[in-house]
Amino acid sequence: MKKRYYDLNTYFRNRYGQRVHKIAVDAGLTCPNRDGTLGTGGCIYCNAKGSGTGKHAAGLSVTRQLEESKAAVIKRFKAHRFLAYFQSFTNTYAPLAQLKALYDEALAVPGVVGLAIGTRPDCIDEPVLDLLQSYARSHLIWVEYGLQSAHDATLARINRGHDVAAFQRAVTATAGRGILIGSHIILGLPGEDAGHMRATADFIARMPVDGVKLHLLYVVKGTKLETLHGAGDYQCLGQEAYADLVCDVIERLPPDVVIQRLTGDPHKHELVAPRWALEKVQTLELIQKRLEERNTWQGRLLQTQPTQRTQ
Repeated sequence: MKKRYYDLNTYFRNRYGQRVHKIAVDAGLTCPNRDGTLGTGGCIYCNAKGSGTGKHAAGLSVTRQLEESKAAVIKRFKAHRFLAYFQSFTNTYAPLAQLKALYDEALAVPGVVGLAIGTRPDCIDEPVLDLLQSYARSHLIWVEYGLQSAHDATLARINRGHDVAAFQRAVTATAGRGILIGSHIILGLPGEDAGHMRATADFIARMPVDGVKLHLLYVVKGTKLETLHGAGDYQCLGQEAYADLVCDVIERLPPDVVIQRLTGDPHKHELVAPRWALEKVQTLELIQKRLEERNTWQGRLLQTQPTQRTQ
């Protein structure tokens, strides 16, 4: 069944003619919203590992993390090209020399064709962008900025520590350098209704963004969000409501924007709610079903042709 959106696997096959697999890397970095620069508690939904693997704390180097994961990926998926995904916390938040050493180490691993770097839009500067631009001349480089919402009131509510203008500045500074720009959006944030989430999609559609990741807001143990949920002050989205919202976002995004993810992957032992968040295959099937029932597709609601981006 043909997908009604431009997914990451299709993007990789178009670019390389074969499967490319992203491998998560934990570089042991932190976040200005945790180390006291902006705050110490982090975003209300962020767990102690920052969505990472915890492998750095276990003593595994970047090289060893990649090599161990490669072996499993080759066996399971028959993939032989890889993207090193610096995922945990804020992966441009360190001295330039330290970042260069980490990125160089990852790119030196055989089969690694590029980097995906998860970071905050308020943690990027000219020297880091110059470094990434130098890599982009010979490698695939994605920088993924966590926007989460295009509404400043929401960002304040979730203790994000930056505003929408910071995202706009980061994207503007990154564009035109050969670096691909990704954005993360969270659906179901406290205080937001469907109109807020559609407006975030409309905002992203106007930006020079090459990729989008959609995340369900789920409740993780030990977070501020768990306290709110336990007190009845936050209610999770239902699975069907989430699928409909994803469709709302998809039909608002330009057709050349790569939709890298449609939902998240919570750790079973950390998840508080909703339990359906563990049903990833079912959720993806439901989204596809909804797209077909609505006879909609990526970019359907756009009234103008999207700007063609360099891939």
